[in-house]
Amino acid sequence: MNKIDRQREHQANERTFLAWLRTSIALIGFGFAIARFGLFLRQLNTAITQQEPVVHPLFNSENLGVALVIVGVSAIALAAWRYNQVFWQIERGDYQPNRLAVWILTAVVMILGLLSIPLLFLRNHLTPRPSSIPPQPQTKNINPE
Repeated sequence: MNKIDRQREHQANERTFLAWLRTSIALIGFGFAIARFGLFLRQLNTAITQQEPVVHPLFNSENLGVALVIVGVSAIALAAWRYNQVFWQIERGDYQPNRLAVWILTAVVMILGLLSIPLLFLRNHLTPRPSSIPPQPQTKNINPE
C-alpha cells in the first residue's frame, strides 16, 4: 500500500475515533444534565408546594441520566477498542468494515430515548404525596399600639 494512502486511512480512523469521542462526551453531558435538572425540579416543587412529589422508582430522570452516562462511558471504551482494531487492520492491509458497533450504539440510544417518553407523560399525572416536612407556622403581624 502506498505510504500516502496508508496515512490517509489512519487519519480517517482517528477522525472517526474523535467523532465517537464527541458523541460519548455529549451522552455523558446530557446524562449529567438530565439527572441534575430532574433533581432540581423536584427540590423546587418541594420548596414551592411544601409537599414531596411522587417519584416513579424506575422511570425517573436520575435513572435516565445515569443510564446515559454509562452508555457514554461504554461508547468511549467501544470507540477505543474499534480504533485499535482498525489501526491494526490498516497496518496489515486487510481492513474489514464492521457496522455492528454503530448499530449497537444506535439501538441503546434509541431505547434510552424511548424510555424517556414516560417521564414526559408521568410528570403531569403524578400527584404529590404528604410530606414529612412540617408546615411552616403562620405568624401574625401584631401591632403593639
